[in-house]
Amino acid sequence: MKQTVLAAMARFDRGLTFVLEWICIVLFAAITVILTLNIVVRFIPFMSMHWFDEILELLYGALVFYGAAAVWVVHGHFSVGDWISKFLPGVRSRLAYRFLVELASLVFIAVFFWYALQLTLHTTEQTTAFAMSKKWLYACMPITGAIMLLYSVKNMYLELAKIANPALDIGDAAGGESLNH
Repeated sequence: MKQTVLAAMARFDRGLTFVLEWICIVLFAAITVILTLNIVVRFIPFMSMHWFDEILELLYGALVFYGAAAVWVVHGHFSVGDWISKFLPGVRSRLAYRFLVELASLVFIAVFFWYALQLTLHTTEQTTAFAMSKKWLYACMPITGAIMLLYSVKNMYLELAKIANPALDIGDAAGGESLNH
């Protein structure tokens, strides 16, 4: 039963990662096209590009946050290494330390998610060129914050399972995902 649930979670993780990676690819391609078009228009002025900074702001913001969520799902964020664990006696104390690191991440992401959601829901600002609501610019923050929040909870659950049973091999059942930071 546990292996089936972990395998299903691993399939979902791979699917979500695939979607997030493709969102990032499309956003990056759009940024490249718009920046290239802006350069061309400077030399061959066939249209006005007064709007491009608004669109780039939207695209860059979304690229940063969707990219961060994709990396969060696969535990790919840069870290300075786990140099503290080697000083901790026993397997459970090392696992408890990793749990505390996940807890700190969860608190950070929960605060980020809350304020991003409040900003998105309560903003009344409009963009200058297109007069569209800035909620569209801010929407990527609570969406990706929710993804990262859910994965922090998942990671904490897996860390707790390892504390309860250090011999448990979650990495293989979860599609090869390693929670080693």
